[in-house]
Amino acid sequence: MKNLEEASSSLKTIEKELQSVLERRERILKSTRDAILACSRAIVAAHAGKLKQAEEEIEAARKVLLGIRKDAGGSLGRYLTSPEAEFVEASAVFALVRGKVVPDAGSLHVSSEAYLLGLLDTVGELKRLLLVSLTKGRVKDAERYFAQMEELYSVLSPFAVFDNVVGGVRRKIDVARMITEDTRGVLAEEARRESLLSSMESLRKRIRDAAKS
Repeated sequence: MKNLEEASSSLKTIEKELQSVLERRERILKSTRDAILACSRAIVAAHAGKLKQAEEEIEAARKVLLGIRKDAGGSLGRYLTSPEAEFVEASAVFALVRGKVVPDAGSLHVSSEAYLLGLLDTVGELKRLLLVSLTKGRVKDAERYFAQMEELYSVLSPFAVFDNVVGGVRRKIDVARMITEDTRGVLAEEARRESLLSSMESLRKRIRDAAKS
């Protein structure tokens, strides 16, 4: 029908545009899985002290994300948030394990939303590092990780007011608070245990000295 000629032409153009979006979406979803897996491997390697491997995995994730950004224009940009947040988390853990400063959002080339969410997830990884340090008797390392947890929570908690802008940020802040408080309890219990052991050792020493007299 002549009345629909112009509409049909527009619909054909729209169909091509949507097909392009669909194809780009599929490529993005596949690549995001690759980036997230690389970040997960980087974190595991960092926990194990395999820093060279962690660095290589982070670099692999960086390259994947760079490729994704070429396809993630317009509405597809929302698919970048999750892998970018994972990338931020892996990069932050890698830096903190080495005693370095956490990279800023600009140097990581991530969105503000992904940066906030990634740093909040880092709090949980710091707890894991702290617990491993305690089991290995590295109390000073544990204390350092706890100080970093507290600092992260302190600087990120005010962003709860932006929950309507950054989806899920308030929930992650609540989780970070609970993790930090729980870890404070773990450290307090460890301090009590160390104090008790020290007192018992002092008592044993006094008993030995008395027996020799």
